Amino acid sequence: MKKSHIFGIGIIAVAIAIIVSTAGDASTYVNFTQAEQLAMNGNDGSIHVVGTLKKDASGEIQEMAYKPEIDPNYFVFTLLDNDNRAQKVVYRSPKPQDFDKSEQVVVIGKMEQDHFEAEKILLKCPSKYNNEKLETTEYQAAQL
Repeated sequence: MKKSHIFGIGIIAVAIAIIVSTAGDASTYVNFTQAEQLAMNGNDGSIHVVGTLKKDASGEIQEMAYKPEIDPNYFVFTLLDNDNRAQKVVYRSPKPQDFDKSEQVVVIGKMEQDHFEAEKILLKCPSKYNNEKLETTEYQAAQL
């Protein structure tokens, strides 16, 4: 075989390995009830939960705690999933910028005993240029 053929086969093998490894890391969108069931069954992979922030009648966010002067890497809030189940979410990084403006939140992580441990937060915020579109911003927790 020519060296160029061997090189081409090697490139194809590397591409297939990359595709297979990223497909194995793909997580699914679930609600908090399904996340709880997955955790009880021993599934420790990352999952996505879509929801909205818990707000009162005046639009103020409820059950959110962030005290950067005490611990800047501990942010807690309550998220309502698509089934309207409220769940405490713990994010071990600073509070994302524009979190208060977000209309929809996607948390990526896993369910613990009494809370959802978020590794990443995706925010869907209204676009400042066009009121009909939503901007998406991703934040990732610091690795310890």
